[in-house]
Amino acid sequence: MEKVYLLLTDTGTMFTRMIKLYTKKTYNHASISFDRNFLEVYSFGRKKPQNPFIGGFVIEDVRKGLFKNARCAIYSCSISTEQKEKMSHFIKEIESQKHLYRYNLIGLINFVINKPIRRKRAYFCSEFVACVLYEGDLLHFQKPLSLISPYDLQSLQNLNLEYEGHLSDLFMNETKKHVYSLAVR
Repeated sequence: MEKVYLLLTDTGTMFTRMIKLYTKKTYNHASISFDRNFLEVYSFGRKKPQNPFIGGFVIEDVRKGLFKNARCAIYSCSISTEQKEKMSHFIKEIESQKHLYRYNLIGLINFVINKPIRRKRAYFCSEFVACVLYEGDLLHFQKPLSLISPYDLQSLQNLNLEYEGHLSDLFMNETKKHVYSLAVR
């Protein structure tokens, strides 16, 4: 059995704070990874950390930049090899044509007014994660994927909470464990 990880974050940026005013939820960004060390984390978000208006498919480095001081919740779910392959294939297809994909700002606006819209080659973060899970035949939602929020993902029954706190604390603890294990050898 393999695992898929959902990373929900609050980076504290102005854009996140604006979303939080509406949602009233702790976490307002969603990412997905098959790697428990989070070296490859996929989402739709800022292509340039300093500019919230240029967005699309991204492989996030959750150890620096906007994530350096982020609070997070990490959830996992056991998956079959076949499910992982389906989800990975979906992500790799998008990655291979990432220049064609955009951040779904219109979809985010429609989310606010609760009117689903499916735009070709455009996602916002939780919509993307929901689509990946759907492609892997892992989860089915009661509402359109274009209306799935990070909170909806967090509320799924099949998920196990692995960690909640600051991302920097998680990676600092991993570094200390790694250094300790090297010293013991």
